[in-house]
Amino acid sequence: MAFKEKLQLPSSRRLSEPTRGNIMIYEIAVLPVYKHQVERFREAFAEVVPLLRRAKGYLGHVLAQGIETPEHFNLIVRWQTLEDHTPGFEASEDHRVFMLALEEYFCGEPTVHHLEGNDFSLPDDL
Repeated sequence: MAFKEKLQLPSSRRLSEPTRGNIMIYEIAVLPVYKHQVERFREAFAEVVPLLRRAKGYLGHVLAQGIETPEHFNLIVRWQTLEDHTPGFEASEDHRVFMLALEEYFCGEPTVHHLEGNDFSLPDDL
């Protein structure tokens, strides 16, 4: 199964516009994994995550496993600009290798969404 991201941007969104202040670009990828392959997927992800970390504009990520549906993972990546992710990382050889190492574990097509929002904050009383 090949990973094919379908991305449509509002015409008012400039791809090369950097984030301002605490505004972040978040990529949220929902990754459906075969139930019997969950641990192997985690291992494969750990092996290729350095490819993600060295991408231009990468600001951090979290791979979160579903509680009710442990075969669904959410990969949340912070990017400096939307362009750093797409076409940037998406068009790179590192992305091709990254996806090639993971696609055998997917039981369905991953879905990807991009959000623009503030950085996470902690409550004042912590």
